[in-house]
Amino acid sequence: MTAVAEHAARRSWVPVCAVSDLVTGGGVAALLPDDAQAAVFRTVAGEVFALSNVDPFCGAAVLSRGILGDTGGVEFVASPMLKQRFDLRTGECLDAEGVRVPAYPVRVVGDVVQVGVP
Repeated sequence: MTAVAEHAARRSWVPVCAVSDLVTGGGVAALLPDDAQAAVFRTVAGEVFALSNVDPFCGAAVLSRGILGDTGGVEFVASPMLKQRFDLRTGECLDAEGVRVPAYPVRVVGDVVQVGVP
């Protein structure tokens, strides 16, 4: 078994909401079993992503309230606090080198959004 397959096998999938609960172009916050908060987003194209909800620049759990956008083909959420943009796929900050938030794997089973946690 490869390292990637072993890691995936150890992952737990946590149901966080129904896809129909997500507003297209917006996000919601979800509490994970380890008390971390995830920000779950549904893009205009219908894709679902999850990042940490905590803005690393101010420490507030607000990214789920951010504005979704696209720059050069990179979909992002802009923090509602200081407006830094975070890549929805990787969590990398597009405005400050070396800063990122954790990105969670997401899957949709039926109408249920599930977030992968170690």
